[in-house]
Amino acid sequence: MTTEIDAIRTAILQGAPADELGALPLPAGVRGALVKASEQEMFAGMASEDKDPRTSVHVEDFPLPELAPDEAVVAVMASSINFNTVWTSIFEPLPTFGFLKRLGKESVWGARHDQPFHVMGSDAAGVVLRVGSAVRSWKPGDTVTVHCNYLDDQDPTAHDDSMLATNQRIWGFESNYGGLADLAIVKANQIMPKPAHLTWEEAAVNALCNSTSYRMIVSPNGSQMTQGQSVLVWGATGGIGAYACQYVLNGGGTPVGVVSSESRATLLNEMGVESVIDRRAEGYKFWRSDTEQDPAEWRRLGKKIRELNGGRDVDIVFEHPGRSTLGASVFVAKRGGMIITCAATSGFMIEYDNRYLWMNLKTLKGCHFANYREAWEANRAVCEGKVHPTLSKVYSLDQTGEAALAVHRNEAEGKVGVLCLAPEEGLGVTDPEMRERLLPQITLFRRHAG
Repeated sequence: MTTEIDAIRTAILQGAPADELGALPLPAGVRGALVKASEQEMFAGMASEDKDPRTSVHVEDFPLPELAPDEAVVAVMASSINFNTVWTSIFEPLPTFGFLKRLGKESVWGARHDQPFHVMGSDAAGVVLRVGSAVRSWKPGDTVTVHCNYLDDQDPTAHDDSMLATNQRIWGFESNYGGLADLAIVKANQIMPKPAHLTWEEAAVNALCNSTSYRMIVSPNGSQMTQGQSVLVWGATGGIGAYACQYVLNGGGTPVGVVSSESRATLLNEMGVESVIDRRAEGYKFWRSDTEQDPAEWRRLGKKIRELNGGRDVDIVFEHPGRSTLGASVFVAKRGGMIITCAATSGFMIEYDNRYLWMNLKTLKGCHFANYREAWEANRAVCEGKVHPTLSKVYSLDQTGEAALAVHRNEAEGKVGVLCLAPEEGLGVTDPEMRERLLPQITLFRRHAG
């Protein structure tokens, strides 16, 4: 028997017109990757590295909520795994159900999110099926990508820079009904055009990481790198690091990429990054113990950077590992330089020697995702073929737990994609000529992943 979801998938794959797509009935319930409030203590007492998302992530049906006036229903052809997906799946640093409860108290529409399940996912590429009564710029049939800045634009703090809004959230992490599902609920101001030369899975992996890197490297809200500056990029083949390297190169800067293997160094070289540090081969140990760092290792890293960077210290450090590297990052940035940080994947409790910050007039700046304008500009760079996806591997929605585990264990390069409604890889391209011209860059991470 043909279900509503089957009909939606078939209509999209056959290129049905907008009015037909908009008339298709929506199911009462839909498949998604979710965690359950009843299981949020399942990993209590376990070390982070031992927590297994395959045991906490469930792919099952959940009820679709009523659509708010400023929202759209998107048929998700593909999504991706981010570190916040991992954090949600292992209930770390705390379960996300507290976020949903707080959102539930804000309004009638917010109350829909306070559920005993949390549908994850902060990226999506797909097709608009429904729009609320207040949506003006999007309509059924539009092919789109979705960014994850989720906010109430009626709050005055959401204007000027919406990332400073007191109620700013990350969709699919601090809100429900995220992108790891066959249908997702998104606000209209999360929607952007899908790059015509990319497949669904290639288009789905960019928004969160690409937008974050744009804000950190390009935007005045970040480091606003200028031509000739050099940037140390930690995890330079990872989810955000690989986009950061592209922006540094595009802007006339010099990236110094840090990776953890010879194969990753080779990948960086193929991206055009000439200055690469293999931290594992160099054997850096920035911490002598759990409580004491080693300044001699900071100096050794600084010397290596100067060897690769024409005798200069770096102007900017693109920082996201957190505890394991921030002490070194503060030390190696040049006098008057900036350390810009957006995460702490190795630990949130940070230590550094403040003398190197204040006495050398350095700036330590926090950065979190991107506002709509920044996300739109980052997406436009992808649409124009100036920034390329970093997709290395693709899983099915049923394999979301396995995909999250691969990211949790740092086993994947770049980004990991997840097919939702798309029945196979390679679909969704509407500009094959552009794709053919850019194919070596588009598929670089896939080829290195084998």
